[in-house]
Amino acid sequence: MDRTLYNTYVKLLAFDLLSLAQTPSRSSSDPISFSRHGKPLSRVEILGIVASRDYKPNKFLKFIIDDGTGCVSCILWLNQRTSPYFSRRSPPDVRLIADMADHFASLIRIGNVARVRGRITSYRGMVQITVSDVVIERDPNVEILHLLQCIKLARNCYDFTSPCK
Repeated sequence: MDRTLYNTYVKLLAFDLLSLAQTPSRSSSDPISFSRHGKPLSRVEILGIVASRDYKPNKFLKFIIDDGTGCVSCILWLNQRTSPYFSRRSPPDVRLIADMADHFASLIRIGNVARVRGRITSYRGMVQITVSDVVIERDPNVEILHLLQCIKLARNCYDFTSPCK
């Protein structure tokens, strides 16, 4: 299986992200895997307008990104200070990660144009993004440029077996 895109942040439109093939894992400890035309993907970058926001302090921020082709659910975890996973790390690392997550949460406001990067995950059978990075875009041309880049990358890289042109 071609894994050239597996750990790469692949730029996708919401329509493409929501239509990824999901393969259940063989064990409960393995995550669900996602693929596009047989190519496995694990990370994604999308861009769109923040359409909704559900904030639970010190737990999570769930928000929806709408890029005009569909709506994608995103989850930003804010429980780094209390999570057993992060307790195994050194305190400076946990503080840094928690501060970054809090900063990202403060940027996400309804109506903002946001570029979101993260892991492709599934919740209750629906594709979502577990957020690792957020940038608020201010350039009015960024949405159309992202759309054009996604189309070009899909044609030249994601849908063919040949390398990117």
